[in-house]
Amino acid sequence: MALLTADEILGADDLPTRDVDVPEWGGTVRIRTLSGKERDAFEASIAQQKGRSTRANLENLRARLVAKCAIGPDGKRLFSDSQAVALGQKSSAALDRVFEAARKLNRMTEEDVAELTEDFPEEDGEPSSSA
Repeated sequence: MALLTADEILGADDLPTRDVDVPEWGGTVRIRTLSGKERDAFEASIAQQKGRSTRANLENLRARLVAKCAIGPDGKRLFSDSQAVALGQKSSAALDRVFEAARKLNRMTEEDVAELTEDFPEEDGEPSSSA
Protein backbone atom coordinates (compact mmCIF):
# COMPACT_ATOMS: atom_id res chain seq x y z
CA MET A 1 0.00 0.00 0.00
CA ALA A 2 1.40 3.40 -1.02
CA LEU A 3 1.96 6.15 1.50
CA LEU A 4 -0.39 9.11 1.09
CA THR A 5 0.71 12.66 0.48
CA ALA A 6 -0.72 15.66 2.32
CA ASP A 7 -2.56 16.72 -0.85
CA GLU A 8 -4.13 13.29 -1.20
CA ILE A 9 -5.30 13.29 2.41
CA LEU A 10 -6.66 16.85 2.26
CA GLY A 11 -8.37 16.13 -1.07
CA ALA A 12 -10.04 12.89 0.05
CA ASP A 13 -13.84 12.86 0.26
CA ASP A 14 -13.98 11.23 3.68
CA LEU A 15 -17.25 12.51 5.18
CA PRO A 16 -19.76 9.79 4.25
CA THR A 17 -23.49 10.39 4.48
CA ARG A 18 -26.48 8.29 5.41
CA ASP A 19 -30.18 8.82 4.75
CA VAL A 20 -32.58 8.27 7.65
CA ASP A 21 -36.31 7.79 7.10
CA VAL A 22 -38.28 9.96 9.51
CA PRO A 23 -42.00 9.29 8.95
CA GLU A 24 -42.96 11.73 11.72
CA TRP A 25 -41.43 14.51 9.61
CA GLY A 26 -42.80 13.17 6.33
CA GLY A 27 -39.57 12.19 4.61
CA THR A 28 -35.87 11.46 4.82
CA VAL A 29 -33.06 13.32 6.58
CA ARG A 30 -29.51 13.09 5.24
CA ILE A 31 -26.76 13.16 7.84
CA ARG A 32 -23.02 13.29 7.38
CA THR A 33 -19.95 12.47 9.36
CA LEU A 34 -18.54 15.35 11.38
CA SER A 35 -15.10 16.70 10.56
CA GLY A 36 -12.49 16.31 13.28
CA LYS A 37 -12.86 19.99 14.18
CA GLU A 38 -16.66 19.72 14.40
CA ARG A 39 -16.49 16.64 16.60
CA ASP A 40 -14.00 18.30 18.94
CA ALA A 41 -16.31 21.33 19.20
CA PHE A 42 -19.32 19.09 19.90
CA GLU A 43 -17.44 17.16 22.57
CA ALA A 44 -16.16 20.39 24.11
CA SER A 45 -19.75 21.67 24.29
CA ILE A 46 -20.61 18.76 26.59
CA ALA A 47 -18.28 20.16 29.26
CA GLN A 48 -19.61 23.49 30.48
CA GLN A 49 -17.45 25.76 32.61
CA LYS A 50 -19.28 27.51 35.44
CA GLY A 51 -16.98 29.55 37.64
CA ARG A 52 -14.27 27.23 38.87
CA SER A 53 -16.21 24.06 38.23
CA THR A 54 -17.05 22.11 35.13
CA ARG A 55 -20.30 20.22 34.68
CA ALA A 56 -21.79 17.97 32.03
CA ASN A 57 -24.00 19.88 29.61
CA LEU A 58 -26.42 17.22 28.38
CA GLU A 59 -29.18 19.72 27.66
CA ASN A 60 -30.62 19.21 24.19
CA LEU A 61 -27.74 16.85 23.38
CA ARG A 62 -29.63 14.95 20.68
CA ALA A 63 -30.77 18.06 18.84
CA ARG A 64 -27.29 19.62 19.07
CA LEU A 65 -25.72 16.59 17.35
CA VAL A 66 -28.47 16.34 14.74
CA ALA A 67 -28.12 20.06 13.97
CA LYS A 68 -24.41 19.53 13.27
CA CYS A 69 -24.95 16.44 11.09
CA ALA A 70 -28.15 17.06 9.09
CA ILE A 71 -27.42 18.30 5.56
CA GLY A 72 -29.37 19.23 2.46
CA PRO A 73 -28.88 17.95 -1.08
CA ASP A 74 -26.16 20.57 -1.56
CA GLY A 75 -24.14 19.11 1.34
CA LYS A 76 -24.62 22.20 3.52
CA ARG A 77 -25.95 22.03 7.06
CA LEU A 78 -29.72 22.32 7.39
CA PHE A 79 -29.53 23.85 10.88
CA SER A 80 -27.29 26.37 12.55
CA ASP A 81 -26.13 25.71 16.11
CA SER A 82 -28.65 28.31 17.30
CA GLN A 83 -31.51 26.38 15.65
CA ALA A 84 -30.78 23.32 17.80
CA VAL A 85 -33.09 24.71 20.49
CA ALA A 86 -36.04 24.74 18.08
CA LEU A 87 -35.05 21.33 16.73
CA GLY A 88 -35.15 20.01 20.29
CA GLN A 89 -38.87 20.82 20.39
CA LYS A 90 -39.60 18.20 17.71
CA SER A 91 -40.75 14.61 18.32
CA SER A 92 -38.39 12.78 20.66
CA ALA A 93 -38.91 9.54 18.70
CA ALA A 94 -37.99 11.19 15.40
CA LEU A 95 -35.09 13.12 16.89
CA ASP A 96 -33.76 10.02 18.62
CA ARG A 97 -33.87 8.03 15.36
CA VAL A 98 -31.73 10.63 13.59
CA PHE A 99 -29.47 11.09 16.64
CA GLU A 100 -28.76 7.34 16.84
CA ALA A 101 -27.90 7.22 13.14
CA ALA A 102 -25.60 10.26 13.52
CA ARG A 103 -23.98 8.79 16.63
CA LYS A 104 -23.28 5.50 14.82
CA LEU A 105 -22.10 7.19 11.61
CA ASN A 106 -19.66 9.25 13.68
CA ARG A 107 -18.54 6.17 15.62
CA MET A 108 -19.68 7.68 18.91
CA THR A 109 -20.49 4.85 21.23
CA GLU A 110 -22.69 5.18 24.29
CA GLU A 111 -19.47 4.62 26.24
CA ASP A 112 -17.90 7.65 24.51
CA VAL A 113 -20.73 9.88 25.71
CA ALA A 114 -20.57 8.38 29.20
CA GLU A 115 -16.80 8.88 29.30
CA LEU A 116 -17.14 12.52 28.30
CA THR A 117 -19.54 13.15 31.19
CA GLU A 118 -18.47 10.73 33.92
CA ASP A 119 -16.31 13.11 35.93
CA PHE A 120 -18.71 16.06 35.80
CA PRO A 121 -21.53 16.68 38.27
CA GLU A 122 -24.85 17.76 36.81
CA GLU A 123 -26.42 21.04 37.90
CA ASP A 124 -28.07 19.47 40.93
CA GLY A 125 -24.67 18.26 42.14
CA GLU A 126 -25.38 14.59 41.38
CA PRO A 127 -23.03 12.59 39.15
CA SER A 128 -24.05 12.61 35.51
CA SER A 129 -25.52 9.65 33.72
CA SER A 130 -24.96 8.64 30.12
CA ALA A 131 -27.20 9.97 27.34
